Amino acid sequence: MTTAIAAATDAILGTYRRAPMELVRGAGVELFDADGKAYLDFVAGIAVNALGYGDAGLEKAMRDALEDGLVHVSNLYRTASGERLSAKLVESSFADRVFYCNSGAEANEGAFKIARRWARAQAPAKHEIIALRGAFHGRLFGTLAATDRPQYRMPFRPLAGGISIAERDLGELEGMLNPETVAAVIVEPVQGEGGVRVIEHEFLRGLRALTKERNILLIVDEIQCGYGRTGTFWAYEQAGITPDILTVAKPMAGGLPMGAVLMTQAVADAMQPGDHGTTFGGGPFVTSVALHVFDRLYDPALLQHVTDNGAWLGTALQALADRSLKVRAVRGVGFIWGIDVTDAAKDVVARALDLGLLICSAGEHTIRLLPPLVMQRADLARGVKLLSEAIG
Repeated sequence: MTTAIAAATDAILGTYRRAPMELVRGAGVELFDADGKAYLDFVAGIAVNALGYGDAGLEKAMRDALEDGLVHVSNLYRTASGERLSAKLVESSFADRVFYCNSGAEANEGAFKIARRWARAQAPAKHEIIALRGAFHGRLFGTLAATDRPQYRMPFRPLAGGISIAERDLGELEGMLNPETVAAVIVEPVQGEGGVRVIEHEFLRGLRALTKERNILLIVDEIQCGYGRTGTFWAYEQAGITPDILTVAKPMAGGLPMGAVLMTQAVADAMQPGDHGTTFGGGPFVTSVALHVFDRLYDPALLQHVTDNGAWLGTALQALADRSLKVRAVRGVGFIWGIDVTDAAKDVVARALDLGLLICSAGEHTIRLLPPLVMQRADLARGVKLLSEAIG
């Protein structure tokens, strides 16, 4: 590491354990460091870079978005791109209304506020939000209270009140979901940070039935698993349910910061001007780029590609597990997979880095794979081979 890079790194708050190399460019599904070494990317900026790197269409969308000079105007004024994108989000989903923001944590914080605003109109004491064991919903005070990671939570207590974590058990939830006090339950169809745990469709259907019966909102968090990563555009579609609120973020704008909260009209009717806001959310530049990303990822051919190659990837990973005593379990769907390993996950990540493969962890002994959604089978196979070597 050069002196200049070391000095710059020293100036950044140490909230991440960063890899030692400096990334300088990307092409396709590979990243390159300052020494010219190539890395096959199975992280995709933590599920953000769905279109990979150097995508011609994405670059054109960014250039075109600059032509009219509107990068930001605030939400005091209307712009066409934001309204066009909201119409596409509504048409593709259960929702009637969209709120834009800048990140996944903001989307979930917004969803909590919206849920409580709706709930107060139902019953004076109705305010509680329940998350599930293994959940990760963000690191802000509200979302951190809904995140099941003791090491993230302990240094920042007391967290936001009225938010609790329940087991992934319908029997326990049936006893907890008091319609007089509980406003919403939040669930990830695939718990990404929580070990890539695919929530059973039967459980999701049971939870939807229970919340609907008791006039409790169901919030679906698709920040990591939505926008095509599971093989359908929305992950909730696979369970055959309809939520009341949905949050999305990571891949929405091709690497530009963006998030959104989608909701039914019944929920939206509770919100009044001034109840919530954002300075940057849904600006004209970012939504112009997000329109292009939406069209690319909503394409049935792309979704079929993820379905077919995701199934192939799952089979290849299971074959790796069958021949390795160092792999305990494989879980996932589409282009989001978790592998439980006997070694520390950070050690496998480090060995993969040396081999030219970027992977990340989802717990002390779980490897997480999040390749760009455009990755072809040959590169997936190359990645599995490198992963096998890294596992040992």
